[in-house]
Amino acid sequence: MLLLGCIKEVSDYELIISLPNGLSGFVPVTQISDAYSKMLSKEVAQGELLEDLHSLSDMYSPGILVRCIVTSVEKNADGRRSIKLSINPKMVNKGLNSSALASGMLLSGFVSSVEDHGYLIDIGVNGTHAFLPRQKAQNYIKAVKRGSELKVGQNLNCVIVEVKNEGRVVRLSIDRSEVAASLATERQNWTLSNLLPGLVVKARVQKVTPLGIKLNFLSSFTGIVDFIHIDPEKSMNYSPDQVVKACILCIHPTSKVVRLTLRQSFLHPGGSPNQLSSDRIGAVVEEARVKAFYKQFGAIFELDDGSLAFARLKHLSKTRKSLKPGSFKTGCRHKCRIIGYSLMDEMSVLSLKYQIIEAPFLQYQDIHVGDVVQGKVFAVKPIGMQVKVADGIKGLVPSMHLADVIPKQPEKKFNIGVELKCRVLECNPAGKKLILTLKKSLVQSKLPVLSNYEDAKPGLITHGFVVCAREFGCIVKFYNDVKGLVPKNELSSEPISCPDKVFHEGQVVKVMVLKCEPQQERLLLSFKLSSNPTLEDKKECTPKKKQEVKYQIGEMVDVKILKKKDNVLEVSILEDEGNVTALIPTVHLSDFVANCKLLWHCLQEGDVLPRVMCLSDKGERIILSRKSAVISAVQEEQVVKSFSDIQPGMLLTGYVRNVMPFGVFVEFPFGMTGLAPKVSMSDKFVTDTKDHFVVGQTVIAKVTSIDEEKQRVLLNLKVSECSSGDSAAESFALLNQYFKELKEIRNLLRRRGESSMVKGLCELVPGKELQLVVQDVKEDGSALFSGSCVTGLTVTATCYHLGGESL
Repeated sequence: MLLLGCIKEVSDYELIISLPNGLSGFVPVTQISDAYSKMLSKEVAQGELLEDLHSLSDMYSPGILVRCIVTSVEKNADGRRSIKLSINPKMVNKGLNSSALASGMLLSGFVSSVEDHGYLIDIGVNGTHAFLPRQKAQNYIKAVKRGSELKVGQNLNCVIVEVKNEGRVVRLSIDRSEVAASLATERQNWTLSNLLPGLVVKARVQKVTPLGIKLNFLSSFTGIVDFIHIDPEKSMNYSPDQVVKACILCIHPTSKVVRLTLRQSFLHPGGSPNQLSSDRIGAVVEEARVKAFYKQFGAIFELDDGSLAFARLKHLSKTRKSLKPGSFKTGCRHKCRIIGYSLMDEMSVLSLKYQIIEAPFLQYQDIHVGDVVQGKVFAVKPIGMQVKVADGIKGLVPSMHLADVIPKQPEKKFNIGVELKCRVLECNPAGKKLILTLKKSLVQSKLPVLSNYEDAKPGLITHGFVVCAREFGCIVKFYNDVKGLVPKNELSSEPISCPDKVFHEGQVVKVMVLKCEPQQERLLLSFKLSSNPTLEDKKECTPKKKQEVKYQIGEMVDVKILKKKDNVLEVSILEDEGNVTALIPTVHLSDFVANCKLLWHCLQEGDVLPRVMCLSDKGERIILSRKSAVISAVQEEQVVKSFSDIQPGMLLTGYVRNVMPFGVFVEFPFGMTGLAPKVSMSDKFVTDTKDHFVVGQTVIAKVTSIDEEKQRVLLNLKVSECSSGDSAAESFALLNQYFKELKEIRNLLRRRGESSMVKGLCELVPGKELQLVVQDVKEDGSALFSGSCVTGLTVTATCYHLGGESL
């Protein structure tokens, strides 16, 4: 279907087009013209910007009328129709051929090449070369003020000035006066197969009805003017046989019905429709007067400023069944809201629905940075989560902002259709860009919103989030893309050697403004919120001498064993040339308690242990850990660094700190602790807690509840509740890690060259078959074995591993 449309919005990748009868469509960047698409493909292939390839915003602006053709109509996820269009002249002018071209015809053309004496124009007619002399373009170039040259891909209204060689060569003009005066006539031999929207014709009124006017034009054509497109200043003055000027709006491809407009803005090609002031969109009109009611379409109203507006049937009442036609007699008054503006109909679009009149947000312009909004999840993608805030308003929650602790599998945490409370980080109405956050610390923050550099006064304390941590400090971002630097000396009251090991991307922080230069957009910040102590205070607060702290929680180091003590290894950190010593508790040598004791036995003074993680630096010594699960949790940022980060439902990796008769205390990296009560310790019935857990055991715990006032956390350690997804895969991964560590222990023992008994033990690998003799059967059903291959070793099998044999 061919239509006349008006550009409503321009973005980098598409044109939004206003169509007749309040419809909208879009033209993808690949449907401009063949020459423009060819340049796009060349730029993509070369991987660098082409100097002569201009963006859509360089060539197009709202208000320009364009001829377009419908290429597809599809339904979006929210049930709305999406009309895809093309303005490529090969598709729009496909009904024309060389022999049909005549002087005076008004066609759409696109610049395909810039030459010395003019421009080659693509008019989409096979076998025809169209040329625009430079002098015929100067008037237009000066008027549009888009540079001294036309650009490849630019859309033009072209009048054929001369036709040569039976239409194989045509000369064009885009002079504004010639284009505005152009008129389609019988001499140009237009037919139903090549008739184009945008042509202005002289027509004769055949019939006037309440729904519109029937016209005859170009001697043999019949067309219809809908009631919306009757000139409002002459609406009561049309009569049969009256001669009028009309502009063709659309031609239906199968029925060949032609629809026209009598509105003045369209009767001079090259002109633009009247536009509505942007501040009127969303305005509530207390009393709009009914001008006319059409039971199949809707109603026309006169607004408080005298302008006309249209409301479709679906916007006149909550439902079709509740519609009362008697309420829309001429002169009746109704409260309504302006929800849009149709450029092609030159009318505001209204709604009388109560929920729309009272809606807090109707368009992107209604939303302000820092607003807390309700949204409904409609898609979860790798880049983040898409949220519907209102009809026609969608926002993106980037992956970094899905929670204070970024979830590994957001699609499992957020279900489609669930409603969430978000906070607006950025809002760009022109680009229809809305960025939101779900970080609880930001959504619930009562501190001032920092959305521009002018508001960043020294001493202001507010919340932000870390976007970069480097050796020089941290970059903290606020609302509206405002950013500032926290230098290394302002990160903490204690020296921090490696900020990237302490702070992570997405971490919510409280900062104080030290200095701001708005014009340069420079912002200096501090994490030290209290005022600087005086010299006397510093003397009084001088800490005791202790080992200088250079390593932060999560930092990986290589160490050398200095001494083996009961339940602990004393080590030196190789990165600091052995000047810094630390401790590795025996229970932190492995995730598996049995392997911890074996490793402690096998390791000797002087051995080097690579990639050990700093776990704590609160005491006189740094505490390190080799627990793979704990290290992985810290590196993947699946940890909590403060009590405010903890949320019910979280799965956290930690280790048993203490086993009590009433439950188990679990500690997590960064010092957070929680209690798993006896009833939540195991899927089995628990009689004695010490039968199920030992100190140092690595566990995965699920947060069940938190008490902010008492700073207490309750946990669940049941295996059935603590799986993050594929429990079988998790079990196999743990088994694999266990056997990997056993292999490491065997290799250590072999290198030691110890007794034959130890060497024999090294030969015992999982899966190996042994010939053994039963020595004893205990009361619990377990059995003791002996054999030549296990001399000096104690070999047992529990009652569950006897294969049903009666011994």
